[in-house]
Amino acid sequence: MNYNLEMEKQMENIKEGSTLLLHACCAPCSTACLERVANFFKVTIFYYNPNITEKHEYQKRIEEIKRLLTLINPKYKVELLEGDYDPKVFLDMSKGLENEPERGKRCYKCYELRLKETAKIASQLGFNNFATTLTLSPHKNCDWINEIGENLDKEYESNYLYSDFKKKEGYKRSIELSKKYDLYRQDYCGCIYSKRDKQAE
Repeated sequence: MNYNLEMEKQMENIKEGSTLLLHACCAPCSTACLERVANFFKVTIFYYNPNITEKHEYQKRIEEIKRLLTLINPKYKVELLEGDYDPKVFLDMSKGLENEPERGKRCYKCYELRLKETAKIASQLGFNNFATTLTLSPHKNCDWINEIGENLDKEYESNYLYSDFKKKEGYKRSIELSKKYDLYRQDYCGCIYSKRDKQAE
């Protein structure tokens, strides 16, 4: 499926100004995604990332998102909602998967963990739609992410917005915007395992 095309079709049938809970991993990935959706939806960024196992890294990333939101001026003001932060949730989930490669089974479970919480909160708070910035990265499995979102759409009372934000040069645009806003761009996903593998390169 062409997930970018599917998103555009969905947006044609969704009333402009509908609410969107957008899970975000970091400010750089949020840039190009917000550029695509924040003039159409009333977006709330949902920062839920227990996979970021080092507290200082977690704080650095959320502070950059806060700063980013002061620098942009979309049609609808973007709000920020911080989820619970407990790295133990991620570490417990990843037991037995510590040596999986990037884009392996551990990553699938991590996508699922974060998207499930997003869908749950979207449903609880009455958001019309939910989505994630994770599809911007060429290092993430877009098919898996959208498959998980589609399944959660059936489980929770909120519409999953398909996406492939790296399409239409989205990833390239995120790099441009990160430079424009002088954003901190991390060189690993966030968990101790991705950091370990990055340092081993």
